[in-house]
Amino acid sequence: MAALFFGLLLFAMQSPPISSRPAKSLARGLPPSASPPQLTPNDSGSTAPPNGTLQQLPQILIIGVRKGGTRALIEMLSLHSAVAAAENEVHFFDWESHFQKGLPWYLTQMPFALPDQLTVEKTPAYFTSTKVPERIHQMNPDIKLLLILRDPTERVLSDYTQVFYNRLQKHKQYHPIESVLVKDGEINLGYKALNRSLYYLHMQNWLRYFPLESIHVVDGDELIRDPFPEMKRVERFLNLEPQINPSNFYFNKTKGFYCLRDHGRERCLHDSKGRAHPQVAPAILHKLYRFFHEPNKKLFELVGRTFHWN
Repeated sequence: MAALFFGLLLFAMQSPPISSRPAKSLARGLPPSASPPQLTPNDSGSTAPPNGTLQQLPQILIIGVRKGGTRALIEMLSLHSAVAAAENEVHFFDWESHFQKGLPWYLTQMPFALPDQLTVEKTPAYFTSTKVPERIHQMNPDIKLLLILRDPTERVLSDYTQVFYNRLQKHKQYHPIESVLVKDGEINLGYKALNRSLYYLHMQNWLRYFPLESIHVVDGDELIRDPFPEMKRVERFLNLEPQINPSNFYFNKTKGFYCLRDHGRERCLHDSKGRAHPQVAPAILHKLYRFFHEPNKKLFELVGRTFHWN
């Protein structure tokens, strides 16, 4: 009944007629049902560019996790000529104000792409939102999902670091990291960043709607250390012709992480990426490692894969 209501709602909100054409050529092997609706520039009322591009709902979603390396992943994936990436995090499936605008609005947020390109959108908050998996499944049950995970302790520290600098720039008060991680001598279960790192809880929800074969887990720590092997795995999962190669990556000693090289152009992630984490007392770090030990084991069992986390 929910699916029927969803469909009727979208039909009622439908604006221009949306045609459908399968992606082909550089993207191999996607099932016909994975071909999303498309919108040509003329359909949306804008001037058609000379290269015949169009907008289409994403066939690939990067669903998270926050501070796991999603920006690096989408930038690296954009090296492939068969991929067109949305520039911004759309927050369509997790923000009610956006979701109520319907799929026609979501379509307008997508990049213009060639007919044989695949469109990818990333919103890291999708992974930890309980309502998102069902909504995405209703849009396209055959969509390809990319999930990038890091050592959960490192992810918590990155999460805190981002909030810390944001508050610092806005001249707002911030709490020392020890005060948010620990309460009354124990791990503070009320700290939201800890919940985001309980990966198995969120993965259980996604597996209610999607088979594990539809979700590729990227090792975010390995992507930082050696991005090429991880990106080859992503290419294979997406059935993309091999294009990304070691020459696309070079280590920037000043920044301390890999940057990208594409047709002679070099680019690095924003300076806000790769910030140093605050110093944390070893005793607190050990509490975090112990806290995540069992949740990590449950995740490994769910995905049939072990990550080398503390």
